[in-house]
Amino acid sequence: MSEIKRPTYQTGDPVFEEKIESLLTEWGVTDDLDTYRQMMVTVLKLARDEPHPADLRLFKNAFKEMRYADKIFKPYRNVKKISVFGSARTPPTEPEYQTAFKFAERMRQDGFMIITGGGDGIMGAAQAGAGREDSFALNITLPFEQDANETIRGDHKLVLFKYFFTRKVNFVKNSDAVTLCPGGFGTMDEGFETITLLQTGKAPIIPIVFLDAPGGNFWNTFVRYLKEHLLQDGLISASDFHLFKVTDDIEVARREIVNFY
Repeated sequence: MSEIKRPTYQTGDPVFEEKIESLLTEWGVTDDLDTYRQMMVTVLKLARDEPHPADLRLFKNAFKEMRYADKIFKPYRNVKKISVFGSARTPPTEPEYQTAFKFAERMRQDGFMIITGGGDGIMGAAQAGAGREDSFALNITLPFEQDANETIRGDHKLVLFKYFFTRKVNFVKNSDAVTLCPGGFGTMDEGFETITLLQTGKAPIIPIVFLDAPGGNFWNTFVRYLKEHLLQDGLISASDFHLFKVTDDIEVARREIVNFY
């Protein structure tokens, strides 16, 4: 007779274990019961650890943000999505803005939804190109207030985050492709973060496209730096350059993503 598998992550108190399972059952939990049990055990253990109030607020808010974002994305799980990153400071008159708009518009025609950071500039261009119905925005509360762009403002698919790390997780886990247009620290951060996750096997391989305006040299300069310093100094491998595509052609960017799937 096979031995009954007992839960390994417990409170250490059989009475509380029974209460937890009973509460979950009464709440109607049937699938993944042990996962929810472990989450509740974590909360009880956390209460006994008596964390600093600031840490406790971080745990609470992060959990709430992750749950709410998952709720918003859930109805669209079967739709392919592309996260588009780029500067919030790029005005509509710049060719980079027009490129982001046309790219998002083209990918929407191919059945993809677009995810942006919800701000103006490149984000606003991609949001407008995709349209309100076919896009999400993961906005962030900042000291100088990054308002949502006019396309997505007031839509239920606009999610506001307090923390960058919960926002980043939702960008990566909900994206089937990532496109980076010229941008500043935030764009570079998102790009390196995504490439690192793919390089280390922490995320499945997805298309990553560095998209410039026609004739632009922003990303070519970036790649030259990677080759002349990171590669030549032995800090990365030549094979790492296969993790992303650099182009100034919207159709090339489109094919890189569409052909992958």
